[in-house]
Amino acid sequence: MSIALIDYGAGNLTSVRKALTHLDARFETPAGPAALAGAGAVIVPGVGNFEATADLDAEWRRAIAGVVERGGLLLGICLGLQWLFGFGALPGRCRLIENPAPDGDSDGGALFKVPHVGWNSLHRTRDSWVLDGVEEGDQVYFTHSYAAPIGPDCIGSTTYGIEFASVVERERLVGMQFHPEKSDDRLMLSKRIIACLDVRDGQVVKGINFEGLRSAGDPAALSQRYNREGIDEVVILDVTATIEKRKAMARTIHAVAQEIFLPLCVGGGIKDEAHADAAIEAGADKVSLNTAAISRPELLTALARRYGSQAVIVAIDAKREGGGFRIYVRSGQQATERDAVEWAREAADRGAGEILLTSIDRDGTKSGFDCELTAAVSAAVSIPVIASGGAGTFDHFVDVFTAGKADAALAASIFHYAEHAVADLKQHLHDRGIPVRMGRWARTGSAGSSA
Repeated sequence: MSIALIDYGAGNLTSVRKALTHLDARFETPAGPAALAGAGAVIVPGVGNFEATADLDAEWRRAIAGVVERGGLLLGICLGLQWLFGFGALPGRCRLIENPAPDGDSDGGALFKVPHVGWNSLHRTRDSWVLDGVEEGDQVYFTHSYAAPIGPDCIGSTTYGIEFASVVERERLVGMQFHPEKSDDRLMLSKRIIACLDVRDGQVVKGINFEGLRSAGDPAALSQRYNREGIDEVVILDVTATIEKRKAMARTIHAVAQEIFLPLCVGGGIKDEAHADAAIEAGADKVSLNTAAISRPELLTALARRYGSQAVIVAIDAKREGGGFRIYVRSGQQATERDAVEWAREAADRGAGEILLTSIDRDGTKSGFDCELTAAVSAAVSIPVIASGGAGTFDHFVDVFTAGKADAALAASIFHYAEHAVADLKQHLHDRGIPVRMGRWARTGSAGSSA
């Protein structure tokens, strides 16, 4: 049976292609609706704005419906699931996930950050062949702002502020709000542990306070190790691309994407929509903008409209100055007049789906995250905040997830040089009541917390 993987210009097909290849499945990407005549199944993937599905016009819909009528299977992933509801194949309407406490929680932070990004639990609502091998409570990867209604076709649900349909099935129609191609095997939304690969000239490097870069290894090899050890996401930052006016390295992105079944974010030198397109085409799920976002804030809105907010991250590099947090751009070399908290608010309003917040003062020092900075930004925005800069011990992660109110924490050197095992870090967090994605790498017993 040949599988038709539909490319309508929304999202990352690379990860789906890789998963199908891993399964030895025979598939192709049809050039037009007529090419579906011999297909035995259709996959409609995608992340982004629902407007992107407009390219799946009446001719495409008739061709896809023809596959189903002939006994073929139709699978919609993420935006593809919402498309099934949007054109009436399934009853009901997808709605925006709204914070049930608009004014935030008692500590001043937003109770639910939107978009919903990260690993969350799947609850089986009825038996179905679709969920064979999936256990109650297994964690799967989400990145979305709209949610499908609970109805008779719902076979699995997830709770994030509201309970929504995360898997649906009606005869030969199947939809998944999560990304099965990135969801591993094995509550609340888990805190994410993210490995950062600062890349220069094709090699991972690391320094202190953005200076004195030294080699830390091959990005593809490190990513493969992190995938095996249970890291939740990988970020590639071309740390010299902005200064040297280079594009993000497509070959490096592709090499890393081939090694992992995890969400991949790419930043560095992404100055316009063409650069973002190139990164996503090479295998990125998200793009991170720093200098370009400051220079051209309207670019955030354009990318969010095209790919959806969940695919657009704003990187903020900040230093403590004058009682506030001043933003620096061009890999930390150039000061601006912008304040980190104020810019984070504007970035969220313009369409950013996450904030990657780095303390230049703490970067590479292993002295702990700047929890005051992280908490200030997290309380100011209703989108997820990723803390970066200063990780040195397991308790530093505990601190940033509690006092710092971070939704995710990013680190580099403590993982690159194998100073700490990811499984031990997750066990340490789990033992202290912090929800994390556990899996086959999890070890029994309590892990130590010393550096």
